[in-house]
Amino acid sequence: MASGWGINGTKGRCYDFWVDFSECMSRCRQPKDCGLLREDYLECLHHSKEFQRRNRIYKEEQRKLRAAGRKDTNGENGVLHHA
Repeated sequence: MASGWGINGTKGRCYDFWVDFSECMSRCRQPKDCGLLREDYLECLHHSKEFQRRNRIYKEEQRKLRAAGRKDTNGENGVLHHA
């Protein structure tokens, strides 16, 4: 990754994040000063925050579908509908 070359022979998708992080590390006093740039670089590589967010959205959608299903099964007064 640090070479800058991607899998197709072009610049890697995360190379710019790496350059920013690397430059910060070379001039900072403490590594924690570059924490946000490190997070950006790692997110570019692994997409962990994106996957967590997608998972939360999916779970919320499923929760709403289950709640709507229960509401359809019970009437407005909580009485079961009989077919």
